[in-house]
Amino acid sequence: MNQRIIQAYRQAPWRVQLQWIGLFLLILVVGMLIAGVYLYVSGRAAETGARIKSLEMEREGLAIRIADMRTQLALLNSSQVMLERAEKLGFRPAQREDLVYLPVEGISVREVVFLAPPPAAIQRENKLLRPAYTQSLWDLLYQSAYQFMNTRGGQRP
Repeated sequence: MNQRIIQAYRQAPWRVQLQWIGLFLLILVVGMLIAGVYLYVSGRAAETGARIKSLEMEREGLAIRIADMRTQLALLNSSQVMLERAEKLGFRPAQREDLVYLPVEGISVREVVFLAPPPAAIQRENKLLRPAYTQSLWDLLYQSAYQFMNTRGGQRP
């Protein structure tokens, strides 16, 4: 009986071969899908990397151009070039006799205001350290000996 059940459910050899072929094709399709996704992601990453590199090169070129323009601006604003341009326009350096001062009514003359005492008047005391810390060893010994002598001299046996 057991043999009959197995024979009843056994499939034809061509069906088993079709199942194996189907399983192989399924694995192949899944593998190709994974490879396709990998290639797509790799292509996008390579494209992004190339774009980043081109943008960095463009940024470096712009930085060089900005530095060049700053150099040109500094040259155009140099004192020598400005003096030459002023002379071409008819200007000349002012002399003392060229200066004219005009008195204007209602304008008060600025008064000098001292907000702090002059530096020579400032005398700081060293209040951070106690006198005991600023005393020399010789002074300390002398003072101790003097006190010892006074206390010995004051006591008479």
